[in-house]
Amino acid sequence: MKKNDLKFYDLSADSWWEEDAKIYALYHLNQPRFEFCDRFVSNWQDLKVLDVGCGGGFTCEFIAKKGAIVSGIDQSAKCIRQADMHAVSSGLEIDYQQGFAESLPYRDRAFDVVICVDVLEHIADLSKTVKEIHRVLQPNGLFFFDTINRNLKSKLVMIWLLENILQEIPRGVHDWEKFIKPEELTDLLHKTGFNSIGIKGFDLFGGRLHENILSYIRYKKKGNFKGQINNNTSLMYIGKAVKSDSQ
Repeated sequence: MKKNDLKFYDLSADSWWEEDAKIYALYHLNQPRFEFCDRFVSNWQDLKVLDVGCGGGFTCEFIAKKGAIVSGIDQSAKCIRQADMHAVSSGLEIDYQQGFAESLPYRDRAFDVVICVDVLEHIADLSKTVKEIHRVLQPNGLFFFDTINRNLKSKLVMIWLLENILQEIPRGVHDWEKFIKPEELTDLLHKTGFNSIGIKGFDLFGGRLHENILSYIRYKKKGNFKGQINNNTSLMYIGKAVKSDSQ
């Protein structure tokens, strides 16, 4: 079975904004996610924001409604088409482009904020991507990210439980070996020229396996996650980094 099989996103593009589609679970992550981001951005109005790996536009539209000037890029042309159509129907001006995180088609220092969520664990070259994000950020610009830790728990929950048993995530979407330990990402960010790095747990499922299952049942009943930002980075984590003002 192929791992890190991203065809799922192409196949999900047409149903991206349908509330009963499995991909729509990602929509519900924005509320807890921006409880973290808003700690560092008091006003999104007129900020130039790039969403790397934007998919069909969940996060782009969430930020655009806060008043930001938003661009989104994704390798899936089908997702970009769907995102663009939905933005138009929602009366939002968002600049969408098809492209790759390792070679962003934007000028140096073009953005105040770059967001990359549910993506770092999928990309082909993490180092190139972080360098590109650093390049397109203004000095003192903010980089927000979330991703999945690489340990036994993430193998059990993300692969064994959510993919193989419950099949809420299609089998093969993730490659456990591409998951990223927080200390690995912190080290890479420092080497690339980021500072003021802060990482917190992006806890959607609880600390123990039975809590993971109860959280899943709650999601199936109520359609959202009881996400919280805490110190539990054992499964998913969220963070921010600042580009040095001298670069």
